[in-house]
Amino acid sequence: MPESDSAWTAINAVRALAMDAVEQAQSGHPGTPMALAPAAFVLWTRFLKHDPGHPTWPDRDRFVLSAGHASMLQYALLHLAGYDLPLDEIRNFRQWGSRTPGHPERGHTPGIEMTTGPLGQGVGNAVGLAIAERLLADRFNRPGLDLVDHRVWAFVSDGDMMEGVTSEAASLAGHLRLGKLALIYDDNHITIDGSTSLAFSENVGLRFEAYGWHVVRVAGDGNDLDAIAAALEAARAETARPTLVILRTHIGDPAPTKRDSADAHGAPLGADEVRRTKEIMGWPTEPAFYVPEAAYEPWRPAAEAGAAVEAAWRERLARYHTEHPADAAEFDRRLAGELPAGWEQALPAIGPGKGQLATRQASAQVLSALIAVLPELAGGSADLAASTGTQLKQVGTLGPASTGREIHWGVREHGMAAALNGIAAHGGVRPFGSTFLVFTDYMKPAIRLAALMRLPVIYVGTHDSIGLGEDGPTHQPVDQLPMLRSIPNMLVLRPADATETVEAWRVAVEHRCGPVILALTRQKVPVLDRATLAPADGVRRGGYVLWDPPGGPEAILIATGSEVHVALAAAQRLLGEGIRVRVVSLPSWELFEAQPPAYRESVLPRGIRARVGIEAASPFGWQRYVTDDGAMIAMDGFGASAPAERLFAEFHFTPERAAAAVRELLGRPTP
Repeated sequence: MPESDSAWTAINAVRALAMDAVEQAQSGHPGTPMALAPAAFVLWTRFLKHDPGHPTWPDRDRFVLSAGHASMLQYALLHLAGYDLPLDEIRNFRQWGSRTPGHPERGHTPGIEMTTGPLGQGVGNAVGLAIAERLLADRFNRPGLDLVDHRVWAFVSDGDMMEGVTSEAASLAGHLRLGKLALIYDDNHITIDGSTSLAFSENVGLRFEAYGWHVVRVAGDGNDLDAIAAALEAARAETARPTLVILRTHIGDPAPTKRDSADAHGAPLGADEVRRTKEIMGWPTEPAFYVPEAAYEPWRPAAEAGAAVEAAWRERLARYHTEHPADAAEFDRRLAGELPAGWEQALPAIGPGKGQLATRQASAQVLSALIAVLPELAGGSADLAASTGTQLKQVGTLGPASTGREIHWGVREHGMAAALNGIAAHGGVRPFGSTFLVFTDYMKPAIRLAALMRLPVIYVGTHDSIGLGEDGPTHQPVDQLPMLRSIPNMLVLRPADATETVEAWRVAVEHRCGPVILALTRQKVPVLDRATLAPADGVRRGGYVLWDPPGGPEAILIATGSEVHVALAAAQRLLGEGIRVRVVSLPSWELFEAQPPAYRESVLPRGIRARVGIEAASPFGWQRYVTDDGAMIAMDGFGASAPAERLFAEFHFTPERAAAAVRELLGRPTP
């Protein structure tokens, strides 16, 4: 590739915009965008399949900037390449209301595939995007008529390589042989604290070779356009393994005093350094944000080529509709995120005749039914499929040479969660992942990003309380429910029995504006008799009156999950004493809070202040429901190792303790 003046005008425009935007904001990371500008130019003009006029067309290549702190690189690329990102948005970098926030945000800026910034997450996202591409290609492509054939490219940094989630995701990608995935590693030897030699001396290439990756080392440096193009061509040519392209760059290049310095990483270069750098580049020092028309020219052929490829794809889609109408309709439905007609008829009816059933067992029955009617549903467990009830033997396994819908994530909760985000963001596949609820601690960063992006990921978290028993406090979640409930846009569902579990799955499948977690029991619980209790479809409203005493309530017992049974037993005991107590099942705080005030008042009347909450978890947040006048039976410490029944007795999750708490609030004597 000739190092023409026009190419370097385009590259230097990226560098100048990055410097000017960070300088004006007095906040940001200029050095990495400057160093990666040449590689980004080569990728976006020679290799990336994209169409600025149709930034969300389904068969585009996906580009992930895992090093999200270098956001000005991506914003400059989007602007110069012709996306709907005017120069005024670059001027407003990191300012209120702009489309150029400090880190890339999916859905906020045209052309941004993933919200990135927490390092390592973008690597997991890229793996998930590649998994989704493979699942869809295997399902829909026909000889000579491919609807799904695109690559995933990601820029990753030294910091990404240090984060553990990268190792988890890369190990899985190598095992699955995801040949359409390429990471471009910006090996600039600099982090915020200084040289990477302070804490990082491993051979990254050998590590990835051990994972089963194809590793390409760029022969030149970060400014050698021909060498960069040759490396990217080698990545594109490799179809049997994912590729790591190792690119040695110089952060802040070509700044005169801050090149190769941590000073160029996370702070403005300073007005004098910006001026001198522009002089070195032969760029006008004034005005700021200067972009000559010549800087746009080299990007236009790529945009025109992308538009032609997109138009050809539309023609293939039309032909596909003619030749394979049923599959075409299914393809369109899945990309639109719509559910098939009548899918809910597959939901099992589980009645009290089943006796006692753990909600994880009920969930397994539901999932087994849903997997047959929701072909977009794919996922699995972090090495706990039998325990979490997420085995999908009927749909095959995703492996190095197979493309089934059951994904064995291995013992990689963090990598699993990050990849689930990529799958969900890709479209056409509805992902789920499962583990013990306590291990959502490992998944929290990715769960938070799923909520930030409003991605419809489903998590199945079993063994949801001290009720898991003998494994003891290391595995017994007491603080995870409050943690999950604290995440904006997160939907937490903790069903009381099998009938509520069926409804919880219904809610999860229909919920499209954020992630959902089902918190499920290990221990068996009775299947509630809905002939004498309220219907389980109250789950969709988050909380509902499960049982009311004759004559109306004078107190309320509120519980979630397995503790609902404790509340029911206590209410019956108290009724025998002439004390009238309502039982409220509250499986989802988020859904309940979304109900109209009148409905919430009908369930929890403000006039009834004698309220007792029961949940085998931290009481954090429960005050909103029990009020200052109520009481809480909860965990104020960790659990212990013993059978579940003994633990519930020792930690006072019993009908006797619940009944006593109600009596105390009402000032009634103990019989």
